[in-house]
Amino acid sequence: MSSLTEAEEISEIAFGYMGSKALFAALDFGVFTCLSSGPRDSAAIAEAIGLPEERVLTLLTALTALGLTERRQDGFANSPAAEAFLVRGAKHDFGDYLRLQVGRQMYPVMDQIGDALAGRLSDDAIGSYAAWFDDPEEARLYSESQHAGSLGPARGLSKRVDLSDARSLLDVGGGTGAFAITLCRANPELRATVVDFPNVAALGKAYVADAGLADRITYREGDALAAEWPSEQDVVLMSYLLSGLPDHTHENLLRRAFDHLAPGGRLLVHDFIVDEDRSGPKNTALWQLQHTAFTPEARSLSDGWLAERLRDAGFEHADVVPLIPGMTKLATGRRPS
Repeated sequence: MSSLTEAEEISEIAFGYMGSKALFAALDFGVFTCLSSGPRDSAAIAEAIGLPEERVLTLLTALTALGLTERRQDGFANSPAAEAFLVRGAKHDFGDYLRLQVGRQMYPVMDQIGDALAGRLSDDAIGSYAAWFDDPEEARLYSESQHAGSLGPARGLSKRVDLSDARSLLDVGGGTGAFAITLCRANPELRATVVDFPNVAALGKAYVADAGLADRITYREGDALAAEWPSEQDVVLMSYLLSGLPDHTHENLLRRAFDHLAPGGRLLVHDFIVDEDRSGPKNTALWQLQHTAFTPEARSLSDGWLAERLRDAGFEHADVVPLIPGMTKLATGRRPS
């Protein structure tokens, strides 16, 4: 991204929270789902979602200015992106991830960023995922929304990586099993073990059962840093794990993955990984800052640094490539045969 030159460009950054809140409000009130049947005028939308028309018109004006909705002769309509990704029940819907996890959990945590950077988080501040997931309700809210947000990346990973020869997968910090479920569906011979906190595992087991995969996906409950892992795995997956943990844990996790792989086995690390020159991508860099707000010792992962750490841990053919454009990357390595 080029350097800014205008005051208006700075204002756009400063006012960004207003756009975020407009999006979250529209999701809370079901605006995009309301418009999925076609354009409607503000009066019809107001009646459908149960809000006063003038307030709805104000919200729709903001959404249209943001490009989330469009103004047409016969009313307001969804933009193509809103229709594809924000309508409840759509194939690629991740509205609940944005509305619940980002809007209700992650967004307020950014109020801690100043104290986190200065190393003065109070005792009652959110200090880690482990502390967060000790609360069953917080674990449920985070995990259910993350499940919706992980299905798309999981499909992308299943298309990117050929696992047809793999028989065992260890998903470290695998949450409610979105990746394990997707990869097992794509590879009928694959069996998976997911390691995650008890409150998360309880939810994940229900998702696995609903998917009809309880005979192929099992859980080991506990903190991924301390729980026992199965050995001789064909694949070890760590998705959105390293970026949320203190930096002093990373090298040990990579060595542990190496030790628990069978000869020739593969490690897959999917995460927020910035370019080595530290110029972006923008959303990746912002997510890393978000993680710092409640894990001050979290590391800003870069592709060159991670590839080097994989080689240091003993992996061959270490490589890092984009997965979600402008957002995440996939690092891979293989244990020598």
